[in-house]
Amino acid sequence: MAMPPGIRKLALTAHVASSVGWLGSVATFLALALAGLNGQDPQQVRGAYLAMELTGWYVIVPLAFATLLTGLIQSLGTTWGLLRHYWVLAKLVLTVLATFLLLLHMQVAAAAARTNLSGSDLSGMRIQLVADAAAAVAVLLTTTALSIYKPRGITKYGWRVQNKQRADRAGSPAMDEAAPAPA
Repeated sequence: MAMPPGIRKLALTAHVASSVGWLGSVATFLALALAGLNGQDPQQVRGAYLAMELTGWYVIVPLAFATLLTGLIQSLGTTWGLLRHYWVLAKLVLTVLATFLLLLHMQVAAAAARTNLSGSDLSGMRIQLVADAAAAVAVLLTTTALSIYKPRGITKYGWRVQNKQRADRAGSPAMDEAAPAPA
C-alpha cells in the first residue's frame, strides 16, 4: 500500500531525523566513553559516566525505537517494501540487532554510572563501553550507507511480488515460480 506523497515525505523526514539523531547521540556517547577511559580527574570521569547513562536512556534508546518504527512505516508504505530488497532487509536486521544490543549495553552504562570507574581495577568495563559505542557507530554508518547506495538485489519474495504485479497489469493470472509447468 503506497502512502500519499505528503505522508510519505513526512514519514521519510521522521525516519531520517531519528536515524541521524541516533547516530549523533551514539557518537556523543563514544566521546563520553573516551573521556571516561582517558580521564584523570575522578569527578570528570564520574560525570562522563553519569552523562552517558542519561544520554543513553533519554536520547539513544528513544531514537533507536523511533528509527525502527519509522523505518517499518517507510518500508511498508513505499514501493521498497519490507522484505522485497536485500538492502532493506539488511537495514531491518541491523537496526533490530543494534536496538537489542543497545538495551543490553545500557545495563553496563548504568553500572558504570553507579560505580567509581576511575580505578584501574575496572578498566575492562571502561574499554568495553568504548568498544561497544565504536561498534554501534560503525553499524549505524553501515545502515546509512545502505540507505544511500541501495545495493541491487531482490529477495525471492520480492521477485514473486514483482511478477504478480506485472501479471496483474497485463491482465493475466500471476504465475507462481513453484507451480509445475503445464504438460
